[in-house]
Amino acid sequence: MNEATLQYVRQHADKDVRQLALRGSKDPEVDMTAALQQIAGRQAARRKLPSWAEIDAIVFPPHLNMEQCSSEQTARYKATVVKQLMKESSENSENSESSAPLTLLDLTGGFGVDFSFLAPHFAQSVYVEQQEELCRLARHNFGVLGIKAEVVCADGTEYLHQLSQATVIFLDPARRDVHGSRTYGIADCTPNVLDIKDELLQKSRFVMLKLSPMLDWRKAVSDLGSQYVREVHIVSVQNECKELLLLLSAEGHGMRLVCEDLPHHSTIFLITDHNHSEATGEGFPSSEVTENFPSSELTGEDFPSSGLTEGSFLYESNASIMKAGCFAELCQAFPVRQLAQNSHLFVSDRLIPDFPGRRFQIQAVSSMNKKELKQKLSALRQANITVRNFPLSVAELRKRLKLFDGGSDYLFATTCSDGSHVLIICRPPVAG
Repeated sequence: MNEATLQYVRQHADKDVRQLALRGSKDPEVDMTAALQQIAGRQAARRKLPSWAEIDAIVFPPHLNMEQCSSEQTARYKATVVKQLMKESSENSENSESSAPLTLLDLTGGFGVDFSFLAPHFAQSVYVEQQEELCRLARHNFGVLGIKAEVVCADGTEYLHQLSQATVIFLDPARRDVHGSRTYGIADCTPNVLDIKDELLQKSRFVMLKLSPMLDWRKAVSDLGSQYVREVHIVSVQNECKELLLLLSAEGHGMRLVCEDLPHHSTIFLITDHNHSEATGEGFPSSEVTENFPSSELTGEDFPSSGLTEGSFLYESNASIMKAGCFAELCQAFPVRQLAQNSHLFVSDRLIPDFPGRRFQIQAVSSMNKKELKQKLSALRQANITVRNFPLSVAELRKRLKLFDGGSDYLFATTCSDGSHVLIICRPPVAG
């Protein structure tokens, strides 16, 4: 960009891009296409890549590439995972290769966010991307960031065929088909990792694979070969599932499943071999968060005594654990009881401050009996409503209860193990 365009970007950094596009620039030397791309990219980076947004010399790519790139939080998390992996491998390795320089190969470079956070942990790093414009941006931005790396403009699969060896190969396959539609399955992404899996494992000690959070992690493990999967990371940011990361190795290890909710909490479940869970002695935990419920209509039955009493505590696990489906393991890791098999809510007599999810103290419990509902909800005018394994949607229930949204009270509508439908009125526990 020329100086006039750079100055325009600085002067209009906080302005609405659509309005700027309509007005244009009075200065003929301003490249409006480039300027608008940089203004939009920098505005997106303030949310997604805050440390990059503060660097004036960083150049941003078109909207689609910004949309597809990792956030700074998830990129830093991958770097932490790789750093720990290298440490554990160094401590456990008994072969002579452990003294060789650590090398990173990113076969799907993109905007280079993940690569930029991974590369500092390696002696040698190679970024491969087939789009020349992204390679140009990468060379510039890596220089600005002080990252020493080789930038190669080539097809990642073709480059892999020429590779001799690397310590870690990273891939984030493109999740759009030739028509631009979103894809999720491993075989439907580009490159198809299933086609090159054997070569990846032969030419690297470890493969880090970033996949869509829409995928069932058990199916991904099965497709790639459970004997090769060393770690599965289900990564959420502020309780929204963002990424499924798999670490593969031909060396053979028991599998570790990590449910991470950034920036707060990690929960780790170990699977000691490829058929059995260490916690349960059964197969992989179900990852299907079902919304099944009895076919009967709402009942007015009295709620039986089952631990849901005033003063006890209710828990809702975070998005990563919900995705993993490790509910039985969660009950073994923490002193909680699952309310019902398909409700995915947990209770305890005492507060568990480090439970990985939302925590509430129960104020009251009501059946769906109209008289009881009127009595228990008489003081409420608004509430935050969640339904779990319940035959009404949030909107339907809110209309029936005539409650506005918001406030400090929370209602959980769910089904208990005996099939009865209940409302649990609760609040976040008081600190102290």
